Amino acid sequence: MTAALRREPALEARRIGARLGQAEVLHGIDLALAERRWTSIVGPNGAGKSTLLRVLAGLLRHSGDVRLFGQALSATTGRARARRLSWLGQGGAGEGSADDLMVWDVAMLGRLPHQRWLAAPSDADRAAVERALRRTQAWEWRDRPLGELSGGERQRVLLARALAVEAEVLLMDEPLANLDPPHQADWMQTVRELIAQGRTVISVLHELNAALAADDMVVMAGGRVLHHGPCEDPATHRALEAVFDRRVAVHRVEGHWLAVPR
Repeated sequence: MTAALRREPALEARRIGARLGQAEVLHGIDLALAERRWTSIVGPNGAGKSTLLRVLAGLLRHSGDVRLFGQALSATTGRARARRLSWLGQGGAGEGSADDLMVWDVAMLGRLPHQRWLAAPSDADRAAVERALRRTQAWEWRDRPLGELSGGERQRVLLARALAVEAEVLLMDEPLANLDPPHQADWMQTVRELIAQGRTVISVLHELNAALAADDMVVMAGGRVLHHGPCEDPATHRALEAVFDRRVAVHRVEGHWLAVPR
């Protein structure tokens, strides 16, 4: 573990362990993720990245303690948690039943934590959904069923739903899946705008060059955190190279850190 974080933690994991079936996947993880920063989580397949993110979101049983802005996640109601913590799952997992819903209605699901039971959407809800759909360039599909969209279009709608929550912390598992390079760049710009607004973004990424554009990086392997530090720190670069068996090398190219094949 390296480099003291420069802000108070938005999310803390204390002695986190988790199992999937009979397999122990996470092993005693301690981690403090800074507020108002973008943290990327990287590592080889099977490192436990997605499992850790699901634990942080309160979606998976675990041992240990998760804290959201200093308060135990287990002590917050689901509704209160959903207003402060927004989730985008890997590849839209669990979204098959939404295929018949219109894009507008899918994005409006992000506003449910802000609405009274069975209440109609408010003007504020509709404005938030429009902002989110326009931000992800999905506004023109608002009257189309989700099932008619391509994988990349669908991903942008699901991102809009996560943005519509307007939560303080956004957790995203493989948010760049199915997105072409221009829309990947749009996503990174959106993240930067969110950070400028005081939000916190934590994303699991396989795209190492996108991950290196974050503020901080968590490097995982074998269900453990091997390194946590700023993306510009040479120690972070060494950890990233090592976890991928030195098959990549991190270099500065035209002002950006890039992981390139050796």
